[in-house]
Amino acid sequence: MSYFVYMIISKRRDKWITYVGYTNNISRRISLHNTSKGAKFTRGKSWKVIYSRKYSNKVDAMKDEYKLKKNYKLRSKIKLEFIKNE
Repeated sequence: MSYFVYMIISKRRDKWITYVGYTNNISRRISLHNTSKGAKFTRGKSWKVIYSRKYSNKVDAMKDEYKLKKNYKLRSKIKLEFIKNE
């Protein structure tokens, strides 16, 4: 089974916010976020995927999700690249 680490973005009060997570079904997970049935932090907002990476096992996906969540420089770089192209 494949797993994905993803980063999604939404605009709230003229400020871009991001969320990082992992899943084995990325399209279903994004749908849950956009219908307010995902993580509590993501409820009530419209989200777009700006980064995703595929992994062959859950352990590797969880490790990299943790690293991405804590690496604010990388998150900012990905976010700025998206905003620049928006």
